[in-house]
Order: sequence, then C-alpha cells, then structure tokens
Amino acid sequence: MSRLVCSICFGLIALCMAGLHAADREYIVKGMVLRADPANRSFVVSHEKIAGLMDSMIMPFDVRDTKDLAGVVPGVVVEFTLVVGDKAAYATNIRIQRYQSVEQDPRTARRLAVMRQMAGLENKPGLSTTPLEIGARVPDFTLIDHTRQPVRLSSLAGKVVVVNFIYTRCALPQFCLRVTNNFGVLQKRFAKELGRDVVLLTITFDPQRDTPDVLAAYAAQWKPAAKTWHFLTGPVAEVRKVCALFGVEYFPDEGLMNHSLRTAVIDRTGTLVASVEGNSYSPEQLGDLVFTLVSG
Repeated sequence: MSRLVCSICFGLIALCMAGLHAADREYIVKGMVLRADPANRSFVVSHEKIAGLMDSMIMPFDVRDTKDLAGVVPGVVVEFTLVVGDKAAYATNIRIQRYQSVEQDPRTARRLAVMRQMAGLENKPGLSTTPLEIGARVPDFTLIDHTRQPVRLSSLAGKVVVVNFIYTRCALPQFCLRVTNNFGVLQKRFAKELGRDVVLLTITFDPQRDTPDVLAAYAAQWKPAAKTWHFLTGPVAEVRKVCALFGVEYFPDEGLMNHSLRTAVIDRTGTLVASVEGNSYSPEQLGDLVFTLVSG
C-alpha cells in the first residue's frame, strides 16, 4: 500500500471487526509522529508495518483522552497499543522512545552531560546553552559550505530546512553515515522540490578538521546538487553556538568524538517544528515528516 494518509482505514477495520463480532484486538504500533491535534484527540503517524493488520503508511489515530498526547509532537518516535473493536479503534499507552546511545559506559554518559561545562560555554557571554523548544523561531546563523560559499539561514526563508549534524571521521556506520544516508534518500524523494521548497543542511561539529575541502570529499558520495544540500563548517565558536541551539552534544575522545544525534526540521517561517533524536527512525518516516510541511 502506498505511503498516503489513509483516513478511511479505520472505517474499513471497524466494518471488518463488526462483521466478526470479535472481542477487541490489540496491536503494537511503532512510528514517527507527523502531526498532533490534542483538541481533536488525534495524531498522525508514519508507522512501520503492523503485523496482522496493515502495511506501513501514514495514518491518523484517535485517543480517548487529550492527556494521552502529552509530549507527543512532530518528530518523536513512539510505540503504542492500537485497540481495534467492533465499532471503533483507538490508540492507548503511548510511549515516547527516547534515544539511547549504544555507548553504555557511565563515564561517557557523564562526560556528555557535562560537555558544555568542559567547553566553558556557560562563561561565554550571549551564548545560550538551552536548546530551542519546538515552536520557537530559529535564530539566524551563517556557515560556510563545501563549495566555500556562505550559507545564511535567513536566506532560506520560505523553504522547509532539514538539518543534521555529523563529523567526517565518525568510525561507526550506524551514526553519522546513517543520518547522512537519510538525507541521501530525501535528496532522491524530493528531487523536484529541492532548492525550491526544501533545503538540506549537514553541519559538522568538528570544524577544525572538517574544512570545506574535507567536506567536499565526504559529500561526493551523495553527489549533492548545488544550492540544495549544503555540507557546512565554520569558525569553532559559531559551530558550537549552532550545535547548542539544537541540543547537539559532542566532545573529543582519544582522537575521535563522542556525540549525540539530532535531526531538526524548520518550516517555511523559520520555526522549529521537529527535533528528532537518535537514529531509530527510517528515512521514509523522516521524508513523510518533510512531506507534511511541503504539502501543507
């Protein structure tokens, strides 16, 4: 089944179940939230295949209580129970899946937690260490891309901007390489919209090593089109400021980097609408999130 919003699916499910007069059936659903509507007690999810029920798709789900949607915002990965009865279906027991690093060393966790103190950020006037909240306007910034051209966020007004963070020496393929590959998938899916409606920004948090030339060599794997996907670097202080805005944590460790993973989505007005943690989502789900903003 195609990945389209299927608002009639619940009706079909209810009809089938009514014909069987069976007891309520429960299914575990996992996916990324695309939209939340507490006023109407519903949310939209790009979900994985639901075993025994339906293929992966974009789907609206109802809840019985607005409180069930606490913390449910675009970009969060959730797991919940779908209850299908003979006349209706609803979602319950919604659990937000927080990103957990594969690094289990408590010392590493502590070092990530105090990264900003180690970097002395709290002593730098005018630099907030509090990440932006969903719904906040993203402050303007300027960085240099892999073609040595300046890229100013405010110059992208009117476009959906998707931002991720990497460093080119990342040794583990499930981290920086995976999130960059996700953008490679977006580049193909939104080939017609790139530049006009969508722009991708990949920012290094290792600017001392990731010069424009280094980023250009790294970017060549995905053949980014000019002015549609920028691999960005810049002065250390400016990169640090941008990373802090989006809640990206990193610090050097034995020649490499320990770091968090974050993908941000900014709408056409410059508002942060999603801040996706980790790497447990699929590129299709990220694409569905972008699609809701491009087509909305």
